[in-house]
Amino acid sequence: MTDAVLQSPHLRLAADSNEVLNYRRDPHNYITQLFGEQLPAIKTGLFNVHLTKGIIVQPHWHTNVNETVFVISGEVITSVFNPCTQRLMTYCLRAGQVSLLPLGWFHWIIAESEHAHILTIFDQPIPDIVYGSDFLRCTPKEVMQQAYCISEQDYAKAVAPIRESVILGPPIGCFQNNQNNMSAQFPNHTGYYPQK
Repeated sequence: MTDAVLQSPHLRLAADSNEVLNYRRDPHNYITQLFGEQLPAIKTGLFNVHLTKGIIVQPHWHTNVNETVFVISGEVITSVFNPCTQRLMTYCLRAGQVSLLPLGWFHWIIAESEHAHILTIFDQPIPDIVYGSDFLRCTPKEVMQQAYCISEQDYAKAVAPIRESVILGPPIGCFQNNQNNMSAQFPNHTGYYPQK
């Protein structure tokens, strides 16, 4: 054995993934974490995510990790944009089911049940996260106009409500026009809908 961590006389091989709060939107929607800082022997890392219906782990991508979503309870929709085929791949998952979100691929997760509990497990100890909210609010309106022929004023107005990184959305107090089942919004998905 050459791993110094495993040779330590203070080696611990267990930890509590509920102890370190990563983000809290409200008492029912929050993320805790377990990474190398909490358990030095771990070679991966995970977020322990609790969601209620309609809450979204906002669109983002990772520059350094693949992510596996494991559903402990409830039902979620995972969507990932495949840059190779230019297709959105959407999967409805229930307890015990898994989806993979490859490194660098834009993705998000939406809670479909009243309560959902998932683990997002990474193949490296610490994920680098690029939030869609940061990309949208930090890209100058002049760049969006030049790149996509979007009115600078329209773009500025559209992103004005995004004042900080959004991790679990929608932001508290955001008016929602549609509280319908999210799966109805993906009629042309390329996904896996398991048997009930």
